[in-house]
Amino acid sequence: MKILVAVDGSEYTKRLLAYIAAHELWLMPAHDYCVLHVVSAIPLRAAAALDHDLVESYYADEAQAVFASVRPFFEERGVVATYLTEVGPAADLIARTADVGQYDLLMMGSHGHGAFGSLVLGSVAGKVLSRCRTPLLLVR
Repeated sequence: MKILVAVDGSEYTKRLLAYIAAHELWLMPAHDYCVLHVVSAIPLRAAAALDHDLVESYYADEAQAVFASVRPFFEERGVVATYLTEVGPAADLIARTADVGQYDLLMMGSHGHGAFGSLVLGSVAGKVLSRCRTPLLLVR
């Protein structure tokens, strides 16, 4: 099974990893894992005033900080995963990556604000759910 795991380094990422660890079937060697982190883009005017290499380095550093907490989880369990960074709006890029990559499953944590909170605040998970054709497993 080809599985995309969207992570942001938050408490909800930790809950997602705990869920995966508690359900050993997810850790079978037959699964092909790709871990995705989406970095918010620096506003265009600010990015234009900065050196291109500096901006790219910032994006890479932000992603590596998140992957640093996720990589050991998979390595300790003998699971080989690839790591992918995208820059831009999280919900759009997560959904597009899942669909274009033809993943069998997308896994991500959800803040779980509830129906009213999601309506008022918006929710990356809710937006991904509405835009993605790939089956989605949300962990709260």
